[in-house]
Amino acid sequence: MIARKNVVIPALAATFLTAWVFTGDFVTGLESIFNASLTAATELFSIFLIIALVTALLGSLRALGADRRMVEPFRVVMRSGHSAFWVLALVTYVISLFFWPTPAVPLMGAILLPAAIAAGLPPISAGVAIAIAGQGMALSSDYVIQVAPGLSAKAAGVDTGAVADRSMVLSLITGGVALVLGYLMTRSEFQKPDALLLERWEAGESEVAVPAPRRSFIRVLPRRRVLQTAGGGEEPVAVLDPGPGSGGSRTGGGAGGTGGGADEPRDAMARAALAASDGDLPGADCPRRSKAFAAIVPLALIGLVGYLMLGKFTDLVPEVVGGDAAALVGGIATALLLSATIAKDGRNSLERCADHIVDGLVFSMKAMGVVIPIAGFFFIGNADFAGKIMGMEEGKAAPGFLFDIVVRMQDAIPDSQYVVGFGVLIIGMITGLDGSGFSGLPLTGSLAGSLGPASGVDPALLAAIGQMGCIWAGGGVLVAWSSLIAVAGFARVPVLELVRRSFLPVIAGLVVATVAGLIIY
Repeated sequence: MIARKNVVIPALAATFLTAWVFTGDFVTGLESIFNASLTAATELFSIFLIIALVTALLGSLRALGADRRMVEPFRVVMRSGHSAFWVLALVTYVISLFFWPTPAVPLMGAILLPAAIAAGLPPISAGVAIAIAGQGMALSSDYVIQVAPGLSAKAAGVDTGAVADRSMVLSLITGGVALVLGYLMTRSEFQKPDALLLERWEAGESEVAVPAPRRSFIRVLPRRRVLQTAGGGEEPVAVLDPGPGSGGSRTGGGAGGTGGGADEPRDAMARAALAASDGDLPGADCPRRSKAFAAIVPLALIGLVGYLMLGKFTDLVPEVVGGDAAALVGGIATALLLSATIAKDGRNSLERCADHIVDGLVFSMKAMGVVIPIAGFFFIGNADFAGKIMGMEEGKAAPGFLFDIVVRMQDAIPDSQYVVGFGVLIIGMITGLDGSGFSGLPLTGSLAGSLGPASGVDPALLAAIGQMGCIWAGGGVLVAWSSLIAVAGFARVPVLELVRRSFLPVIAGLVVATVAGLIIY
């Protein structure tokens, strides 16, 4: 991954060798290749499904022309890629803090993300903002629901409130550093607001580098745009004509790309794209229904947030968290998909709705399917899955390879507070490699309880540091086979590229937070 190479073949080979060497059976090694991928697919399918359903919903809204109308009000606060980055991060953090990132990511993907793209924020930068604020910053503290602090505190033998307070401080420091670095590292790629950016993102277009001396990824010809393919060929892509005064060319989505002629206001292009009088635009034949669904979808999702808040802070409705919240989001997305398709296609809605769902599933598997064999390799390191993958008899103790690594490491940690602090952080990150941010918390909590008094470090602080490592890695921002798949899916970017972009900011944030925590406490 560091070498920017695809790791599917190494993961499959390592899965085979691990099972073969451990069991001593060559045939079991071969079977484990399939079993590991099947186990990973089973565990991750809920994420794939919600990506597919929300993508299908966006497809139905695009057919109505409601997607452009829906994002227009957010242009008030998202006037540029810079403001869009911080608005995305703030809203994601607030929602994720109360309900975990599970329902937050689809909400961002359905409403704010298209507005951010139209404002000039590159999809990869949007993914970085959402991942750091939700999967990292909010989930690592878990200050409201307090499942993570409770697990850490119980294993460390300390008060849950103490771990929660320290976790909140460490998460804010880590997230603050990571967001600032992520913004600085990607801001050169921000573009000027342009309705065509949303068009290209929704169409799934991607630019590829072309050999010199060509300086632009995309050439604009009269009434059509040509996408330069990797083989040097040309693929025409239907798109709105930029019109007079827009300049002779438009750069792609690479670093430093900008819109066309600087003399033409980008807001004028957005208004043109939303004009129902233009018969070439989706939804031009049903402007009232288009406007209606542009209001219904945000109101439905805002209502969902209100329902979740009622469950959290009152006894009026049952509390909904975690997987139940994801199921509720998926159900609402499906209901909206059906309604939008019926409104647009009438008698043909049965076929069109099926088409939208198939398109969503194809996109989900095509974009994220490569993660399955990689996740399978790390699942074989988890005792909860290793026995099933290697075909071990039920009731027989399965190996926990990742935890065995930690057990071997813990005796080598000296009694220095900084070495102990970073040792627990690294151990937490190792346990998070299986893609589950919470599975390693009992282990890091136990280490904090045993190493803290001997090294003179507050056990609650060590438990919080271990919690940072577990959740920032496996919760996750640093591994591609976690819920980060959902972020990459909605942003429509490669999940491994999202990991690479987030790696340095998050690691820097964890280092700063660990040092700051040891100084403060």
